[in-house]
Amino acid sequence: MGVSGCGKTTVGKLLANALQVPFFDGDDFHSKDNVAKMEGGTPLNDEDRKGWLQSLNALSVRNIEKGAVIACSALKETHRILLKKDIEAKLIFVHLLGTFDSILARLRERKNHYMPIDLLKSQLDILEPPIDAITVSIANTPEKIVSKIVELTK
Repeated sequence: MGVSGCGKTTVGKLLANALQVPFFDGDDFHSKDNVAKMEGGTPLNDEDRKGWLQSLNALSVRNIEKGAVIACSALKETHRILLKKDIEAKLIFVHLLGTFDSILARLRERKNHYMPIDLLKSQLDILEPPIDAITVSIANTPEKIVSKIVELTK
């Protein structure tokens, strides 16, 4: 979890590979309306996110036995509550934490993504850092981040 550009997809794919479980990018589950709204530079509100979060929760429930890594912003505690429904004890959040400047630099290098750079500030403004998550700095390489996550989940 984390704001756009923090490395959720990159780290998530590597983590899923290390754990030998499937990877799902939450961005792929947004409705066309949500994508259009973000492409237009308008931040999503909680109502926009509700159905998306419910679909990611259903995905988690379907994969509960074999496990999965799902990249999702999960910016607020209310979002994480929706994601945990019926699987509280089996879900681990990993918060990828970076500075505004480090994430902005990453976003400037990213190509072909619907999330405009201008929405980074809005995501950071609503971010409620989780208290029940593994938090790792994005200052390290993706491989070192994954190694740390695996170490902390043993």
